[in-house]
Amino acid sequence: MFRKTILSVTSAMMIAGAAFADDASKDIVDTAVAADDFDTLVAAVQAAGLVETLKGEGPFTVFAPTDAAFAALPKGTVETLLEPENKDQLVAILTYHVVPGKVMSGDLSDGMTATTVQGGDITIDLDNGVMVNDATVVAADIEAENGVIHVIDKVIMPK
Repeated sequence: MFRKTILSVTSAMMIAGAAFADDASKDIVDTAVAADDFDTLVAAVQAAGLVETLKGEGPFTVFAPTDAAFAALPKGTVETLLEPENKDQLVAILTYHVVPGKVMSGDLSDGMTATTVQGGDITIDLDNGVMVNDATVVAADIEAENGVIHVIDKVIMPK
């Protein structure tokens, strides 16, 4: 089982690595835009007014949900969050996906917690692949000039 998990994570990282090649010279936002699987995340970052922050000096560690992760939310959730009157809630959700500093996969340990920019804590679980709360990391260590992106398969929600 462990071997199967390592093989699938390694395969996903190799595929994602090709998609993100040469992105270390771009910031977090430009790296996400170039990847083509983060249209919803980029739209949410724009609606929340966080573009300039995530283009800033950093460093940041971003656990980036894919478009499929956003699509898996209950119907109408994304549309509701993108409405101007829900900006505070959107900011809270997005900043829960960001940890100050540059945390590479080699820095992770089972059971470790990290405080997000939102103020809540996330927990790392290494028992079945790499998980952040209940989301699986499907690609890791995608470097940007102001931090690192780890791609996750689920939108994680603050408590």
